[in-house]
Amino acid sequence: METKVVTSPKRKTMTNDNKETKNSRKPINEESPLLPKNHATEEFKFDAKRASFTASVFNISTSIIGAGIMALPATMKVLGLGLGIGMIVFVAILTEGSLEMLLRFSRVGDSQSYGEVMRDAFGRAGRLLLQICILVNNVGTLIVYMIIIAGLYWLFQSGDVLSGTSSSGIHHAGVMEGWFGEHWWNGRTFVLLVTTISVFTPLACFKRMDSLRYSSALAVALAVVFLVITAGITIIKFFNGSIAMPRLLPNVTDITSIWNLFTVVPVLVTAFICHFNVHTIDNELEDSSLIRPVVQTSLALCSIVYVLTSFFGFLLFGDSTLDDVLANFNTNLGIPYGSLLNDVVRISYALHLMLVFPILFYPLRLNLDGLLFPSARPLVVDNLRFGLISIGLLLLVFLGANFIPNIWDVFQFTGATATVWIGFIFPAAIALRDRHGIATKKDKILSVFMIALAVFSNMVAIYSDAYALFKENHPYV
Repeated sequence: METKVVTSPKRKTMTNDNKETKNSRKPINEESPLLPKNHATEEFKFDAKRASFTASVFNISTSIIGAGIMALPATMKVLGLGLGIGMIVFVAILTEGSLEMLLRFSRVGDSQSYGEVMRDAFGRAGRLLLQICILVNNVGTLIVYMIIIAGLYWLFQSGDVLSGTSSSGIHHAGVMEGWFGEHWWNGRTFVLLVTTISVFTPLACFKRMDSLRYSSALAVALAVVFLVITAGITIIKFFNGSIAMPRLLPNVTDITSIWNLFTVVPVLVTAFICHFNVHTIDNELEDSSLIRPVVQTSLALCSIVYVLTSFFGFLLFGDSTLDDVLANFNTNLGIPYGSLLNDVVRISYALHLMLVFPILFYPLRLNLDGLLFPSARPLVVDNLRFGLISIGLLLLVFLGANFIPNIWDVFQFTGATATVWIGFIFPAAIALRDRHGIATKKDKILSVFMIALAVFSNMVAIYSDAYALFKENHPYV
């Protein structure tokens, strides 16, 4: 039987068109749209696919390392050094598992963002709930960063990084006030205004997260500076014999001390959250198959920094470690040049938070835009919408940092809870929903475990925090 090769007319036409493009123009179809469907989106994705492995590691690491690093030594005081370090490693492994499931389900559903994965699993309601959680978590976190930097409120019993603050009638001098004295230009409001205009606004103008790779690398380096200084002071004092061996296990005496162990869970969970940035980094990565090694490398790097910071911080200050170890660097360290080292630690931490700010601001802007304009064209190609949303969010965070009298209690009950949903409950729920039938038995067991652990731990943490707050307001009850 003779076989004939038939040339598709459409293919032939396309070939002829390609030959004619050099010398002639194609006829214009007046009924065709001015811009092909998804042209702007595809063009941006093509242009964005150039982020390197190293740059992506720095961006994810900066998403992870934030204010939580200063609270980790205090978790060692509650859990003991042995159990505390074990919990850091455990939460890092759990985070890697949740991210692996999230990325795997996004690949099957061809989803380009965390919100699309949630919509694929639970419809518009799921995406809406995720967006609200990210808004609550990131707005609260960014306000906390501003407060720590400017020292408006005596957060974590400290907070006077640059400008200083007053609490309970006692004034605490910041770095600038200690250097130059008390002036209007080193007050907290003016410091916040200058920082917002000169640092936050320029960094918030970048439309691609890969553009923040250098600031992210510097942020990680500043966290390492804090670690090196803390380790150096600890080693010097250890050889001087002025440091006692720390506890390896928690000091459990009654049922209250047992419940108190769970209050560190929100701190540990918050310390590893980066889920809202992983898809953006994946979309910009030059080779998407590298996203899992990027995540694993970032988690390993951050775990090492966290473990060493917790170890040396708790070893240095022992049971005197405050809820925010930065407050311990406002006291006499008992070594030569202690005052200078205190200033270096506080300044490097302030700079670190300034550089972490845009990494958390990026997903905040993206999710607010998705919440307000779900059917609009991509934000990156609409300069007006991009500018208005950016200015509005910066103004919101600035006003929140200046006028909210006490945000720490709100941050404990809303920010930490929203973080748990973002990091563990939503990824586990997506795996249990399993619309594409790819979840393994191991995935489902891990998902049930993550949800149960997250819900139980946070219920206990909220109860313990509420009880402590009630006792503080009613000390004789």
